[in-house]
Amino acid sequence: MKKILLASVALFGFAGTAFAADLPVRAAPPAPVIAAVPVFTWTGFYVGVNAGYGWHTNNESVFVPGVGLVDTGSDGGFVGGGQIGYNYQIGSFVIGVETDLQYADLGGNRNAFLVGTPGSVAFNNNSSDNYFGTVRARAGVAFDRALVYATGGFAYGDVGGSFGGGGSNGGWTLGGGVEYAFTNNLTAKVEGLYVNLERNNDRFVVGTPVDFVSNKNNEFAVVRAGLNYKFSSY
Repeated sequence: MKKILLASVALFGFAGTAFAADLPVRAAPPAPVIAAVPVFTWTGFYVGVNAGYGWHTNNESVFVPGVGLVDTGSDGGFVGGGQIGYNYQIGSFVIGVETDLQYADLGGNRNAFLVGTPGSVAFNNNSSDNYFGTVRARAGVAFDRALVYATGGFAYGDVGGSFGGGGSNGGWTLGGGVEYAFTNNLTAKVEGLYVNLERNNDRFVVGTPVDFVSNKNNEFAVVRAGLNYKFSSY
């Protein structure tokens, strides 16, 4: 009887082991997928607006026969407009190109008076409500979301550099700035430019010849702040 009981226990134990071996093995739960945080890059197209202050860095003079040079002064005022460009980042270096078009109110009326006829106006020049634009290369170094850059290239415009009606002129520009990306798409910048445009040579006759002295180009400086929207490149 005892042998029969031991044999029964052994048989049931073997059967239980075999049944457990046939049960499916429970798989471990999959590891959670964590999306990688995108690394910020300056690469991409952007558009933006800007506003600031500009001022002539040279005086404008006229020559009045019998009198000599008459200094008509230099002026400054509001500048503002828009820009569009493209950046490409290689490591910590950023290169790109940008073009902008600006409204420029760099002065008011300028009058020259002939000595001997007090109060009579030889000519009048209104140099406000003018414009200028630039097409520039940019190159700089990025410190994550901060960019320090230099810029320079072609400049054009009419900022009152020619008496008696003005006119569009070409020239060059140099400058630099600092830009910071406070989101992946919005950046803000502070920028300074020096612009040098060729000046037209005008001649007026008001009883006696009055020659505009154009021994200096039309030079002015601009300090402005800007806001850009950068299209995502990832």
